[in-house]
Amino acid sequence: MTAGELVCPAGTPASLRTAVDAGADSIYCGFQNATNARNFPGLNFTSQELGKAVQYAHERGSRVLLALNTYPAAGNFDLWRDAAGLGAQLGVDAFIVADMGVAAYIAESHPDVRLHLSVQAAAASPDAIRYYVREFGVKRVVLPRILTIPEIREIKKEIPCEIETFIFGNHGLMVEGRCSLTNYATGLSTNMDGVCSPAHLVEYRRDPDGSMSSRLGPFTIDRFDPQESAGYPTICKGRYCNEAHPEGYYAFEEPISLNLSRLLPELMDAGVNAFKIEGRQRSRAYVKKVVAAFRAAVDDIRAGRAPALADLAALTEGQKQTEGAFQTKKWR
Repeated sequence: MTAGELVCPAGTPASLRTAVDAGADSIYCGFQNATNARNFPGLNFTSQELGKAVQYAHERGSRVLLALNTYPAAGNFDLWRDAAGLGAQLGVDAFIVADMGVAAYIAESHPDVRLHLSVQAAAASPDAIRYYVREFGVKRVVLPRILTIPEIREIKKEIPCEIETFIFGNHGLMVEGRCSLTNYATGLSTNMDGVCSPAHLVEYRRDPDGSMSSRLGPFTIDRFDPQESAGYPTICKGRYCNEAHPEGYYAFEEPISLNLSRLLPELMDAGVNAFKIEGRQRSRAYVKKVVAAFRAAVDDIRAGRAPALADLAALTEGQKQTEGAFQTKKWR
C-alpha cells in the first residue's frame, strides 16, 4: 500500500460511496453487531451491503478495511469468527483487530488477508508492536493519539510494519481499548459491546430556565444554555459540578477535534504510511468535505507543492480544533 494512504470512515453504504468518490484510498467500516467499536443503531453494514460496497470500492481503485476491533467475552467468540469468515469471503482488503484471540484466529484461518492493529489495542511502544508483528503477522499499527512526531519517528525506526495515525476527528485522550466509563454508567462496554454512550440510554431534557440537559442513563452529563447547541452525552466530554466549580467544568477533556492538516508534511517525513480520518457516525456531507480536503492536501505534498489547507473548523466538535500531543506534549 502506498505512502500517504488516505484512510476514511464509512458508517453507511452511502457514506462509503461518498468517501470513494471523494478520493479515499481505503475505507474502514464494520458489521451491524458488537464486533466493531461503533455499534450504533442505523450505522454499519449488513453482509449484502458490505459485498456491494467492496465491489464498488474495488472497481474504483479503493480498498475496504473491516473493523473487528472489539474484545469478545468468554464463550462468545463465534460472532467474531463468523464476521472474519464473512469478511474474507466478501473480499475485504484487511481486518482491523484489537483482541489477541481475534488476531490469532485470523492469522491462522485467513492468512491471505492483511491484519491491521487497531488503536483499540493501545500499542504505543516498539516492543508491543513487534510482538503483534511477530506473533500474528500484523502489517500495520494504528498508533494512539498520545505521541509526538519525534516519538513516532523513533518508533518507525524500530518496527517492521507500517504506521497509521489519526489526522482528523475525535481527539480521544482516554486510553483506547481501556475506557470503562460507559460500562460504569450503563452496563454496556465500549470495548466489548462496541458502544460508547448507547443511544437508547440518551435523553435530552428541557429545564424550566430554558436550558437543555443531556443525560446518559441516570446521570446528567452536561447542561447547555438556551443559545448553546446540545452535544451528544459522552462521559469523558461532560461538564460536571462540584464545590470548587459550581458552574460546571470539564473533568476529563473538553469537546474538541483533532486536525493535523498543518503537520502532514512532517508526519510523512517521519515515516507515517497512512492517515486516518475519524467519523463513522458523521454525515455524508462531513465525509465528502473532509476526505476531499485531505485528498487535495496529500496530493499537493506528493507533488512537491505547498498544500492548500481547507478550513474545516465548522466540522469540528465544538468548532474547536487542536494538534494534540502530535506537536507538543505538556502532560504524561
